Amino acid sequence: ERTKTRPLASGAISLNEALICLLLHLIACAWMISWSNSVAQGFALFGVFPLHALYPLMKRWIDWPQAWLGLAMNWGFTVAWAGETGRMDLSLFIPLIIGSACWTIVYDTIYACQDKEDDRKAGVKSTALLFGSEVRPILSCFAAIFIGCLWHVGVVNEHSAPFFIISIAGAAMHLIWQLRTVDVDDPADCWGKFKANGDTGFIIWAGILADYILMEWQYHQY
Repeated sequence: ERTKTRPLASGAISLNEALICLLLHLIACAWMISWSNSVAQGFALFGVFPLHALYPLMKRWIDWPQAWLGLAMNWGFTVAWAGETGRMDLSLFIPLIIGSACWTIVYDTIYACQDKEDDRKAGVKSTALLFGSEVRPILSCFAAIFIGCLWHVGVVNEHSAPFFIISIAGAAMHLIWQLRTVDVDDPADCWGKFKANGDTGFIIWAGILADYILMEWQYHQY
């Protein structure tokens, strides 16, 4: 019911038109990544296939499509990182991809709670159905892993106080608010909490920005 007005479902565009749009996007992506190094190109290719290409099928195949989405949604940073450095630092890469995937599991499970009944009837799998009545405590664990991974990255990368105070503590408090107040049986509230994760991302970005400004100021002072 909720998705019936989307372009393909509503008939606003045809399947052939959608495929042409997809092809144009892939050509544009291939052209952009062609300017980068071979490491970034390898990460980009893996991001397209299998990660993004197979995600829709994961809803039919596994009970954890949100975990697969966590990899697909966050894989882009690997391309940017490899494009800039030509390598991948595993001490940062592993906690970043695990942590960001856990965050995706949190917000996309909340999102999936909107469609629990329709998904159950259609045979679509999701962590919202898998976790059942234990959605909030289980998502709290994934949120804690996400915050722990952010903290680890901050330590390894030698970030300063603004990152820990704004990005980590701020994001932690925002996620606590989400998980304490979300009504997983109210689609409107689930949608609102899902969108609130944009604010979580802004808080993390603000801490990174403040951290960068402070480090630049300290560098020019000395």
